Amino acid sequence: MSDVPDKQIKRLRSLIREAETNLAAASELLISLVGDDEKITPVARDETLGKVIEGVFDGQNMVGSDSKTYPVPANYASKSKLVQGDILKLTIADDGAFLYKQIGPVPRKQVVGTLNLENGHYFVNVNGKNYRVLLASVTYFKAKPGDQVSANIPEDDNAEWAALEAAL
Repeated sequence: MSDVPDKQIKRLRSLIREAETNLAAASELLISLVGDDEKITPVARDETLGKVIEGVFDGQNMVGSDSKTYPVPANYASKSKLVQGDILKLTIADDGAFLYKQIGPVPRKQVVGTLNLENGHYFVNVNGKNYRVLLASVTYFKAKPGDQVSANIPEDDNAEWAALEAAL
């Protein structure tokens, strides 16, 4: 293990986190399409059941009050235009389903920048500063590297991530 470079270990951990996020999103989508018992009827969920955890969105995941990291489906984060620092509530249903709800948006501002692709990750460059953006947002807006985009960032500008608002 000591022969493996730290960069490779960090990349593997990142890939595992992304895979967990994708699996959670796929599971939620499947349940929304066919229900829990594989019927084509919608399943009503009682959000009062299960375990409730509050946490902070880090741009890709939720860091819970219990210090654990929980995968936030990229499609939910993109659609909800979650910004790094937003407060989320996670209900883990008795059947294991993850249900997220934004309960405390941070003050945000809209910025305009250029979309870039570096080492497989998308960034928005705003006045020389790069902010990572979710691939799900890039594909939703059909944006390409070099496109002008608008994005939301925390008002205090203390973030590594931005939420795409639109391709211009």
